[in-house]
Amino acid sequence: MAVAALLRRGALSSSCRHDVYIRCLLSDSDLHPLVNSANLNFWRGNHNSGKFDFTDMTHPHLWYPNAREKKRNVFLHVGPTNSGKTHNALKRLEASSSGVYCGPLRLLAREVAERLNKASVPCNLITGQEREEIEGAKHSSVTVEMADVTTEYQCAVIDEIQMVGCRTRGCSFTRALLGLCSDELHVCGDPAVVPIIQRLLEATDDVVTIQYYERLSPLVPLKSTLGSFSNIKAGDCMVTFSRREIYKLKKKIEMAGNHLCSVVYGSLPPETRTKQATMFNDEASDLNVLVASDAIGMGLNLNISRIIFSTLKKFDGICTRELTVPEIKQIAGRAGRYGSKFPVGEVTCLDAEDLPLLHSSLKSPSPIIERAGLFPTFDLLSVYSRLHGTDFLHPILERFLDKAKLSPDYFIADCEDMLKVAAIVDELPLALHDKYVFCQSPVDVRDDISTQGLTQFAENYAKKGTVRLKEIFTPGTLRVPTTHNQLQELESVHKVLELYVWLSYRFDDSFPDRELAAYQKSICSMLIEEYLERSGWQQQGQRRVLRTPRKLRREYDALQLRGYFREIDARSK
Repeated sequence: MAVAALLRRGALSSSCRHDVYIRCLLSDSDLHPLVNSANLNFWRGNHNSGKFDFTDMTHPHLWYPNAREKKRNVFLHVGPTNSGKTHNALKRLEASSSGVYCGPLRLLAREVAERLNKASVPCNLITGQEREEIEGAKHSSVTVEMADVTTEYQCAVIDEIQMVGCRTRGCSFTRALLGLCSDELHVCGDPAVVPIIQRLLEATDDVVTIQYYERLSPLVPLKSTLGSFSNIKAGDCMVTFSRREIYKLKKKIEMAGNHLCSVVYGSLPPETRTKQATMFNDEASDLNVLVASDAIGMGLNLNISRIIFSTLKKFDGICTRELTVPEIKQIAGRAGRYGSKFPVGEVTCLDAEDLPLLHSSLKSPSPIIERAGLFPTFDLLSVYSRLHGTDFLHPILERFLDKAKLSPDYFIADCEDMLKVAAIVDELPLALHDKYVFCQSPVDVRDDISTQGLTQFAENYAKKGTVRLKEIFTPGTLRVPTTHNQLQELESVHKVLELYVWLSYRFDDSFPDRELAAYQKSICSMLIEEYLERSGWQQQGQRRVLRTPRKLRREYDALQLRGYFREIDARSK
């Protein structure tokens, strides 16, 4: 496709407010604008000599003086999937005079914002790629990386807190846990997180209360496998772990009986995932079976009767391995949602050899989470770069992390992807702060088109200071994919458009085409949805037509027209 070719033209170059301390001795004057006075006061209390050991990461709770000025009431809501723990926390948030919800996904943040606004509690939505501000709102629903640790709230909620143990994003959850300045802090997640949360909060002088929850509806592991695909029934969800396998299973199910399938997987645009889930949940829809990856584990409300694992192995980016106990429980727990038309959830496999692992995992507690993630802010990296007389981010990061010291309760978050981006931007004449922002961006470094899109954005920004979308992307070139490869390319283009929107919120006027990028992003989503519709079940050579394509086509045409006029307007300026 033309867009993909445009994005491929440049070859790659060679090689959350989270704080890290570096091994160097500095006086107060050396730190002047980089560290605020409140933090200095806390640090002086732990470094009586007046000098600072910046590699000492053993007291990260001191990085958040606003939160330390409060004696927070922390409520741990812990239990399995579908136990009502987050629901109860959100009721407290709704009743508060001010508050914030911090979730792991944009879908969850949007869902909570919509819930609060519907309950007449004005609530902003703030994610890396979205800003929907409501006049007079004192509540916000945010992705955890966007949590504001400087604002005071009456109530704060952190969802899926077990992700403090995530090797890539755990640092963001640690920052929210230690840094949110709220009278009440409600923390929701798996019981496996309780010991580490208790240890981390021993130093904060917070009052901690633990509330345990039980599942609200039964979950029954079946003793037999699915057998024939003709045994698929409405409400089933087949789970697998690759895009190609998802579409193979979708085709097999649709050819075996009277069912059409929705699909949900991680690289689908969030809007498409939501619409696919909505159609699956709609009793009037023809799409009554779901084929999905582990992306269904959180973030979507799904009316699933039975989870069917096609396999209990997945490739995790490094190797193919068996699913862990928490992964199996998180996915299986999506069956039998409380209050849905399926009051009892069931779970089984395609392969009889997988049944023993499935049954044993559902009976087992999740392994205790031993450590929480940490990562440095730009402020401390900037100090370190000044000491070493360089503004090359890649070596600064490597040296910094090599010298960092941690307590046994923490680990340094995996920054492999960030180092890859740092190697790219270090080739450009950019300020250290600009390099850091590009490294924090949500680029998928395993996706060539996405990575090359970021490279071209960074190159154009370095050369001109302003990045116009049309310099690497031509509106009007998007088409409905007809093959899996074209679908994958369109998903990649969507990632590039999302990246542009994300950068536009960090570089203000330097990325001026945010609205055009958002329009084109919506068109990408609609074209992907049309592909999904066209790949539906065929019977006797007749394609069964769903109820949605005409509306999709109207929306698509309207967005194309709006994008066209946006482009004409941009050219006239």
